[in-house]
Amino acid sequence: MRIISANLNGIRSAANKGFFDWLPQTGADVVCLQELKAQLPDMSEAMLAPAGYHGFFHPAEKKGYSGVGIYSRKRPDAVIEGLGIPDIDMEGRYLRADFGPLSVISLYLPSGSSGEERQTIKFAFLERFLPHMRQMLAEGREIVVCGDWNIAHQPIDLKNWKGNLKNSGFLPEERAWLTELLGLGWVDVWRTLYPEAPGYTWWSNRGQAYAKDVGWRIDYQITTPGLAQRALSASIYKEIKFSDHAPLIMDYAGEL
Repeated sequence: MRIISANLNGIRSAANKGFFDWLPQTGADVVCLQELKAQLPDMSEAMLAPAGYHGFFHPAEKKGYSGVGIYSRKRPDAVIEGLGIPDIDMEGRYLRADFGPLSVISLYLPSGSSGEERQTIKFAFLERFLPHMRQMLAEGREIVVCGDWNIAHQPIDLKNWKGNLKNSGFLPEERAWLTELLGLGWVDVWRTLYPEAPGYTWWSNRGQAYAKDVGWRIDYQITTPGLAQRALSASIYKEIKFSDHAPLIMDYAGEL
């Protein structure tokens, strides 16, 4: 079972860079998208339902902003759009698809890098999302939460960690929140599979961050313990640059 998480930084932009030419070659069973920056009327048929996939979306109310989606080969038994929290849901940050005993979630956690106001919104999201993650563990299902979490957890997860200790995405409070989340029983699959591989998935557009691989690992597949035990391998696709993020590809034993 192959699951991909990809922040597209605009689905139309990624399409122009070849994302939908690449997608059929991936063999993915489920693809979680973040940062669509489009509403349904803005999207072509190929974006709404690529060949061989069903498409589901939770766009933001604001045009050209945020939004998440899921493509799946198999039609889900149920799709849940949003968390039921109006100020979060208007930004299109959470979409869940259930397949038998498995749930796949596409998550786009807020960034606080644009200033104090957005950082406050990010902290408010974290505070309300932790109980939701705790509640999902209690469901007894296998769950994978894929997406752009906008937090690098440990120094290994970003190149210039010393210079970012006071910056959004690597603040002590954000990192402590992720530690608490993992302490509940959730598993960071990449770090479990590859304890010493940085695994960067995002590079700033400033300077030559991408060329010099001055990156951050902020895209994760975080799973329930049972699903984590089925994780076989993972990779980050960098051959074609669709976005400022690179797709995170993970293979799990078993079928969807």
